[in-house]
Amino acid sequence: MKHEVDNKSPTTSEVTSENTPVYNIITTKPANKSFYSFYLEEHQNVISRRLHFAGSSFGLIGLATALKTGRVSPVFKGIAAGYACAWVGHFFFEKNKPATFKYPVQSFVSDFRMYADILRGNVSLKDPKLDKVS
Repeated sequence: MKHEVDNKSPTTSEVTSENTPVYNIITTKPANKSFYSFYLEEHQNVISRRLHFAGSSFGLIGLATALKTGRVSPVFKGIAAGYACAWVGHFFFEKNKPATFKYPVQSFVSDFRMYADILRGNVSLKDPKLDKVS
């Protein structure tokens, strides 16, 4: 997994005086890769992938509930739960910024593509080395 690092500030290998690692990873899509390949590189931690899968499921459940009941509030609850799961995955497990901050549409589409690839068995929730897509 390659990231661009701001050379003017501490890198992930540096540690502050309180022995706390400093993460200054800049999330930028390389020009020579598809967005989905970049997206998968940003989702290498299996706990983060599981949280994304759960979050997307909450979003779909919210949408289904809204369609069934005719109320809009389940959609908003599903979206909130989905993003909460994803952001916990990024901030605490991946230690990177969610791609949705910079690429909201492509990120949303790629999240559901990853969801479908998980269901098809092409993206692993056990080990990224078992992925059948790149």
